Amino acid sequence: QVQLVESGGRSVQAGASLRLSCSASKRLSSTYSMAWFRQAPGKERDFVAAVSMTNDNARYADSVKGRFTISRDGAKNTVYLQMTDLRPEDTAVYLCATTRGEVLFTTTAGWASWGHGTQVTVSS
Repeated sequence: QVQLVESGGRSVQAGASLRLSCSASKRLSSTYSMAWFRQAPGKERDFVAAVSMTNDNARYADSVKGRFTISRDGAKNTVYLQMTDLRPEDTAVYLCATTRGEVLFTTTAGWASWGHGTQVTVSS
């Protein structure tokens, strides 16, 4: 069983930048991917971004394109989410996920393991 630990969430003002980190205790397989989702109170868990840990593929939700960047450190089994120009609507718990293979699913069903999340709060 892989464990995922997120960090970096905090309260910021609108327009600020923040970087989240997620470290996996091990690889699920020789090829694997990692992703960020977010969940606001009373709402569904939404896809934010995903990256293959074994090639250069990345994928973003339309709502964050141009503002968020996902990156990886394969040697550390770690994925990052650099967030810029944060808006109040970005407020949510940000959760990290991982799965075998290189398909970058945008639905929660495609991801095998999840972290507990880190809170990001953006005030106007």
